[in-house]
Amino acid sequence: MDSLLNLLDPTWWLTLLGAFATIGVLAIIFAETGLLLGFFLPGDSLLVAAGIFSAAEVAKGMGIEPLSFPLLVIGTPLCAIAGAQLGHFLGARFGRKMFDKPDSRLFKRDHVVRAEEFFEKFGPAKAVILARFVPIVRTFMNPVAGVLGMTPKRFFLWNVIGGLVWVEGLLFLGYFLGGQVDPKQIDKYILPGVFLIVLISLIPIFVEAIKHRRAGKQLPEPSGKHHRVPTGFDGQF
Repeated sequence: MDSLLNLLDPTWWLTLLGAFATIGVLAIIFAETGLLLGFFLPGDSLLVAAGIFSAAEVAKGMGIEPLSFPLLVIGTPLCAIAGAQLGHFLGARFGRKMFDKPDSRLFKRDHVVRAEEFFEKFGPAKAVILARFVPIVRTFMNPVAGVLGMTPKRFFLWNVIGGLVWVEGLLFLGYFLGGQVDPKQIDKYILPGVFLIVLISLIPIFVEAIKHRRAGKQLPEPSGKHHRVPTGFDGQF
C-alpha cells in the first residue's frame, strides 16, 4: 500500500529524481500519455507540483533542486502531444490485438472499455480533449482513437489543443500557487494542497467504479443463450 501511495505522490517522484526532476517530469508525462503501462503515473498532480517547485525558495524548503519552469513550459506539452500521438499510432497500427491480453495488475480490459465509452459518448474531438483531465482514460484514449479509425491528422489537431490546455493550465496553476505561499510554511499549505489535487484527480475513477458496480447488479440473469457483449472494436466507426 505504501509503495502504491508513493507512486501517486508527485512530491515523492520529485524528491527521488533530485537534480534530474525536470527531465523526469518530461519523461513521466510522455509515458503516462503514450504507454499503456504508464496509466498509474501521477499526471495532474505532478504538473501542479512541478509548477510549485519551480520556485527556488519553495524547492529549497522541500530540500530539492528547483525545476526549470521555462523548460517545463516548452517541454511538457511537447511530451504530452508526442506521447498521445504514439498511442494513437500504435492503436491504428495494431488494432484491437493491442488489447488482446489477460488482465493483470498493470492491465485491465475495463480501462479500454471506459475509454471507448468516453469516445462514443462525447465524439472524437471532445473526447480527445476532455480525456486529458481524466486519469487512466487519458492514457487509453489515444490507442482507442486509433483503433476506432480517427485519422492521424484529425487526432493531431485535437491532441495539440487538449495537450496545451491540460499541461499549461496545471503548470501555471502550480507556479501561481508556489508564488503565493511562504516557503517557511510549505508543509502546512503546499503538501496538503497537492494531496487534495491527487484526491480530486481520483474522483472520476471512483465514480466510474461505482457506476460499473451498479450496472453489474442491474444486469438480468442469463437466459441460457450466449450473448456477445459489444466492445466497439469491430473496425466500425
